Amino acid sequence: MGQDKPDTDLREAVLKLIENSHHLVTKKEIAKVLGVKGARRRELKHILANLKAEGYGAKIVKRIRPPEANNADSKKRLPRPHNELHLGLFKTGRFGGQLVPCHRKDPFPGVSCNPEIAAKLNEGDVVLYHANRARGVEIERVLGSIDNPKIFSLMAIHAHQLPFEFDQDAIDLANNGKIPPLGNRTDFRDLPLVTIDGEDARDFDDAVWATPDPDPRNEGGWRIIVAIADVSYYVRPSDALDKEAYERGNSVYFPDRVVPMLPEALSNGLCSLRPDEDRGCLAVEMIISSNGKLKSHRFKRGLMRSKARLTYNQVQRAIEGDFDNTTEPLWEEVLSPLYGAYQSLLKARKSRGTLDLNIPEHQVVFHEDGSVKNIVLRTHQESHQLIEELMIAANVAAAKTLLVKNWPTLFRVHDTPDSVRVDNLKMFLKSFKIEIPKTKTFNPLHFNQILKATTGSPHMRFIHDLVLRSQSQAKYAPTNIGHFGLSLAHYCHFTSPIRRYADLVVHRSLIASLGLGDDGQEPLPLEVLEMIGDHISSTERLASSAEREVMDRFHAAYLENQVGKDFHATIVGVSTAGIFVGLSETGAQGFIAKSHLPGDYFIFDEHQHRYIGSRTKTVYQLGQPINVILTSSDPVTCSITFSLIEEMKPRGYPKKSLEHNENRHHHHYQKSKKERKSPSQKEEPHKEKHIRRKRSKDLKPSLL
Repeated sequence: MGQDKPDTDLREAVLKLIENSHHLVTKKEIAKVLGVKGARRRELKHILANLKAEGYGAKIVKRIRPPEANNADSKKRLPRPHNELHLGLFKTGRFGGQLVPCHRKDPFPGVSCNPEIAAKLNEGDVVLYHANRARGVEIERVLGSIDNPKIFSLMAIHAHQLPFEFDQDAIDLANNGKIPPLGNRTDFRDLPLVTIDGEDARDFDDAVWATPDPDPRNEGGWRIIVAIADVSYYVRPSDALDKEAYERGNSVYFPDRVVPMLPEALSNGLCSLRPDEDRGCLAVEMIISSNGKLKSHRFKRGLMRSKARLTYNQVQRAIEGDFDNTTEPLWEEVLSPLYGAYQSLLKARKSRGTLDLNIPEHQVVFHEDGSVKNIVLRTHQESHQLIEELMIAANVAAAKTLLVKNWPTLFRVHDTPDSVRVDNLKMFLKSFKIEIPKTKTFNPLHFNQILKATTGSPHMRFIHDLVLRSQSQAKYAPTNIGHFGLSLAHYCHFTSPIRRYADLVVHRSLIASLGLGDDGQEPLPLEVLEMIGDHISSTERLASSAEREVMDRFHAAYLENQVGKDFHATIVGVSTAGIFVGLSETGAQGFIAKSHLPGDYFIFDEHQHRYIGSRTKTVYQLGQPINVILTSSDPVTCSITFSLIEEMKPRGYPKKSLEHNENRHHHHYQKSKKERKSPSQKEEPHKEKHIRRKRSKDLKPSLL
């Protein structure tokens, strides 16, 4: 048979896709975007091979996450080998040692190490290794000792294969960056812009300022400027920095470190709006009404100089009338107008019915040596809400601008909740006798009614969490469907280009569409934007998973020395295996196995999310407060287990019925063995039979 005729249309489509893409593309992504399936995949493989030979190889890679290493000894990134990569804890043994799993969910059982490999390791080392049948154990890297307080973040970085170092080309570009000249930029350096962040923040990428609107037609209105670090000035499409930023998708924040999207020279240097230092910015000037309605907005590229670096706690104290040496001189000119603008924006938020979820966040407090000192609830204050509302307004302005310009970009979209999830939520709320709005289609106001009905109840925190679980997951997409949770028709991410690639895409789109420079991004095809959106949505989920894992390990490390202590807890999950409980003080979550539920045989009620005692009718239900004892806490396997404080016989359980049941079981057991008794045994005195019966009863638990 002759060779098949090349698919010229497919080749042209691939070429167009590669040329329009400003980042690395994979074979899988190309096939998905172009709808290549079945036998056409072979043709695509030949086309890509030819294109690489023609010089397009720099833009085509086998995979983007994680990148391929040049050799096995590379310490820059982790390769994805043919044999799977594992994370193990080394324990010494008689014949060398063993690498045991570092997570309770790891299905790989671990491997034995021969004496030669064991000699290179120390007890408690956390090791990244390959397990190959032909070559045995191959050590990729020793991360350090499990006793090192900073090991948990390293374990997550390697377990989730997060890129954590930069190419030298990217580092050189970042180090050679310069502050942009004023040129055609707007000079904001005399404007008292300030940054407001947490005490532990290292990068300051947004600054704010407000003043009453002098226009008499807008009485009570405000003029607001939100200035964002001009990251796109330093990170150009397709350069080394852009490829690194796209690969990561976002920064990853652990309690003890940050894995940044951009090198430190940018994230903590040229793109950090430090006080009294010139910085390039992309700013939006907004005019809002007294009710928070966005009347007009305009984007400008500028040069700014931050007046002060303020913290949330500082600003909160100032709002409450407690000033310090920094906030007192800034109150009249800067902070009071910002608070006034926030109050107007808050009216708009309440008017449109934003979903008001109160999900607690916890912060790890460390000793000087890096060990966990405490885990405390992170308070959400008005100063946080002030910045949040200003950032939302700026994001809305960016989305509206690009929609008016008909410029393709990435929106932050949040779809309406799935009807099945909402029905499950309704069914559960009925069991708590919580009034449910009589409507088929829920909007944020309806959810808020449910949340308001639980205010002050012991189930409040849990109901908030349950409502959150019923929502769809927000993502990045080129098709604007609005943001359900914020009740906004137009929304994108604009305010954090240091840590989110989506914001960088939006910055480039604004610069190009508004003619603010030659370093913007030309319109990208919808298919390419969809591919970028899918990728950075997945990196966002990956980062969240890694962050949760590290927080779980810190919880386990903090509780490790508190085994045997009593805690007040809430049932936060019910499964066929048992119940999950959460501690309100620290946010730690642990497990109680079904077999450890005391005093009865418990039946799992999937629809009502509960366990019911088959005889006692004792109930353990989702959202129920209970008292527990910590039985184990292991940061290595990332597991915490509890037991109930209640006695083995639940309250209301009749003692007589328990004894009757045991006697009945014993009688059945004795009857089943009757045939094996010798005649002499049958004729034993009654007293001897009683003694034998008692001994069998004592042994009953092991027999069961």
